[in-house]
Amino acid sequence: MNALQKLQQRYGSGEGRALYELILSQRFGLSRTDILLGKDTTLSAEKQAELQIIVDRVVKGEPVQYVLGCEEFCGHEFLVGPGVLIPRPETQQLAHLVEQNVAPGSTVLDVGTGSGCIAISLALAGYKVTALDVSDEALAIAKQNAERLSAEVEFVKGDILGNEELRIKNEVSSRDMMAAANSSFFILHSSFYSIVSNPPYICESEASAMDANVLDHEPRLALFVPDDDPLLFYRAISEFGREHLCDEGQIFFEVNRAYAEQVAELLQQKGYEKVQVVRDEYDNNRFVWARKIQD
Repeated sequence: MNALQKLQQRYGSGEGRALYELILSQRFGLSRTDILLGKDTTLSAEKQAELQIIVDRVVKGEPVQYVLGCEEFCGHEFLVGPGVLIPRPETQQLAHLVEQNVAPGSTVLDVGTGSGCIAISLALAGYKVTALDVSDEALAIAKQNAERLSAEVEFVKGDILGNEELRIKNEVSSRDMMAAANSSFFILHSSFYSIVSNPPYICESEASAMDANVLDHEPRLALFVPDDDPLLFYRAISEFGREHLCDEGQIFFEVNRAYAEQVAELLQQKGYEKVQVVRDEYDNNRFVWARKIQD
C-alpha cells in the first residue's frame, strides 16, 4: 500500500488526499500540479523512505502539523510542537479583528501566546506587542518563531490566573523597570491600548466529543477549563484589563461558542462598553470584543 492509499484508508478519500498534498508540498516542495504529473512517484529512495515515515506517524493519529513541525497562520509559517496549541484557521480572524479596529503602532498584550502566532503576526503588521505565557516550552517555541520571522515581540513569563507579580502594584524606578524587562514585573507597570487572547475555553466535559489526535497530542493546559468555571480566563483577563488598558482601550477574545453571550455579559459587568459578539466563517459565535469605559 502506497502513502496516499494509507492516508485515504485512515482518513477517507478527500481528507487523505488533502493530507498527502500538504505533506508533499511542505516537506518535498511538490505542488498539486507536480503530483498530477506524477512527480511524487519519482522521489528518490531516501525521500520515499522519509515520506513513508511521515505518513505512518500521521496514520497513527499524530497531528500532521506536529509531524511536519510547522503550520501557516496569517500568511506566515510558524514552528509548532507538542508544547503549543496548533494555530487554527479561525483564530486568524481574531488577529484581523485587532488590525481592523486598532491603529498600527499601538501597544498590544497577547495573553496565552502559545506559538506566538497572534503576537508575531500583529508585530509584523506594525504593532508594539508584548506576549505572555505560563509555559516555558511555549515561550521557547514562540521566541524561535519571532527570530525566524524577524518580529520584535517582548516575551514575558507569567500566569494571568495567579502570578502575584501581575497583581501587586508598586512604584519602581526606570532602572528597576529595565532590570525587570522580560519578566511579569514588566507587565505590572505597563499599559496597553489593547489586549488580545485565545485562552483555554473547552470545558472538561466536552473532551469526549473531541478527536483523539487533539486529546492525545495537544497540551491540555492550552485547551481546557473546569466545567464549573468556563469563564475562568475571561474573568481574570478582563479584570487585568481594567487596570492595564489605556482609557478606551480594547479587549479581544476568542471564545467557546456556547459561552459567547456569557462572556459579553461578563465584560459589561466588568466595566466595558460597545461589547460585540462576532461570528466566525462557520457562522459560530466565536469572538467577543469591547472597549474599556473611560475612568
